[in-house]
Amino acid sequence: MTVGGAGDDVRAGVDLSAAEVVDSLHHTDGCSSSIVSALDRVDSTMAGFLLFLGDQPNVPVDAVDALLAAASTGAEIAVVDYRDGTGHPFWLSRSMFEALRGLHGDKAVWKLLESGDFTAAHVPIDDDVPLDVDTWEDYERLLASD
Repeated sequence: MTVGGAGDDVRAGVDLSAAEVVDSLHHTDGCSSSIVSALDRVDSTMAGFLLFLGDQPNVPVDAVDALLAAASTGAEIAVVDYRDGTGHPFWLSRSMFEALRGLHGDKAVWKLLESGDFTAAHVPIDDDVPLDVDTWEDYERLLASD
């Protein structure tokens, strides 16, 4: 797990004892800094990793299963096609690590997906894109949906 500017608050409010936490030292440079910060911490025996957004709870288990299945087919990058749009999480294979190291800013992983330079898979899921909780109103909607 990668944390940015609110890392101390996250550590104080969330039980992270089962996670390895990496500080994103350049978190003001956008989401890609979190990825770059964590790449060297991915176990060398792993074929890649799943990229989740910390502010997007309730990712369906089916999405995770479908991404892992896509990974086993050799896809370098995979993304979920929900009923109402394409979204996170992403599968990113080890063969993508050098490209990932060069990322800057927000939405950079999307640019890699859209580049056509990598073997990509879109996995369909019969569910809606999980709510991205960016505002207090989003948080209230999330609570109301449970």
